[in-house]
Amino acid sequence: MDCHICGVSKLFFFALFFSIAAATLSQNSSSQINSNSVLVALLDSHYTELAELVEKALLLQTLEEAVGKHNITIFAPRNEALERDLDPEFKRFLLEPRNLKSLQTLLMFHILPRRIQSHHWPQHKSPSTKHNTLTNDSVHLTTKKSGKKTIDAAEITRPDDVIRPDGLIHGIERLLIPRSVQEDFNRRRSLRSISAVIPQGAPEVDPRTNRLKKPAAPVPAGSPPVLPIYDAMAPGPSLAPAPAPGPGGPKHHFDGESQVKDFIHTLLHYGGYNEMADILVNLTSLATEMGRLVSEGYVLTVLAPNDEAMAKLTTDQLSEPGAPEQIVYYHIIPEYQTEESMYNAVRRFGKVNYDTLRLPHKVTAQEADGSVKFGSSDGSAYLFDPDIYTDGRISVQGIDGVLFPQEETETTVTRPASAVKKVVTKPRRGKLMEVACRMLGTHFSTCQ
Repeated sequence: MDCHICGVSKLFFFALFFSIAAATLSQNSSSQINSNSVLVALLDSHYTELAELVEKALLLQTLEEAVGKHNITIFAPRNEALERDLDPEFKRFLLEPRNLKSLQTLLMFHILPRRIQSHHWPQHKSPSTKHNTLTNDSVHLTTKKSGKKTIDAAEITRPDDVIRPDGLIHGIERLLIPRSVQEDFNRRRSLRSISAVIPQGAPEVDPRTNRLKKPAAPVPAGSPPVLPIYDAMAPGPSLAPAPAPGPGGPKHHFDGESQVKDFIHTLLHYGGYNEMADILVNLTSLATEMGRLVSEGYVLTVLAPNDEAMAKLTTDQLSEPGAPEQIVYYHIIPEYQTEESMYNAVRRFGKVNYDTLRLPHKVTAQEADGSVKFGSSDGSAYLFDPDIYTDGRISVQGIDGVLFPQEETETTVTRPASAVKKVVTKPRRGKLMEVACRMLGTHFSTCQ
């Protein structure tokens, strides 16, 4: 009894499967396509690459209408001809959405609106026969002296491979490419090569020397200014650096203040970096200065210590006026780096020294345990949370320790406790730090 039920269940499953396949092919059509159709056989055959292209070209309904009117003959290239033997550039051309018409023309070039079996081929000494395809282009069937049958330049490798009441499938060795599709591909490739040439104007002549002027090096749109970032931070009456293309204009493409607020909010929502976000929010001069730099076209990478690392800071390390600013300045790199770019750099060069906004100190990065390690010995930190925030101008990378310049660490370790003389290097302040000093007074050591 159980076996009888199993048999009935299997029969019901197969009947349901073929009914769904036939219903899918017969949708929006007046004629019914049954499960024994050549189209169902194509989708379920070993010509999987061709069947996939037919589905991508949205040709099932068109072929269904053709089967409803007359028998069809499909010449199906083997999978290897479409996977490995086909030119990759030509295959990319066919799969681009804008070239859907070319793909449809190519596939319908392989289908004849009539039934042609292997015994319908002309004899060896007979002339080749001409047949129209579904695209109204013509193909020629020929029999060689060796007895092999061909369609144009492709050899029939599996004649009468699949035979159904409404059509049949022949296996061929290669893809047939109609002339119109080949010309379209050549035209598109020529246009691409022409468009890759950057137009250049006529050379200019210097009227004073009567010689050709040397054109200035092109600067990509959105690139940072040529001058270093420290010139924008340095106090004094020096001229401000030229802004990057865009920020100085009326559109204000780089809104540094909003971007700084965004990455601070990202730190809060990410979790585990509340202490770093709190320092940036309370030290408004630092956040404002970062926003101004980004607005002028500069890029920044922030190495953000997590809350566990910030909790290890001692009172002595934070007691000096301006110590939090100096700590954060040492964690800001005036470059746009991601976890991938830094890891690739240390993998290739071993050690990389990055400039920081705390002049003249640099932070050293090296590869360690499949990650990026900053600093050295006990004062090192690993890249713990990569790419917390990346917007093209500001990059935030989470680390598991607070970094200090190597010179300060060596001074603290090598000198005995009795002979320690605390030397505080006068930091290089930015313009906004000077404004803060004028507002708060000069009784802080960083403002003297």
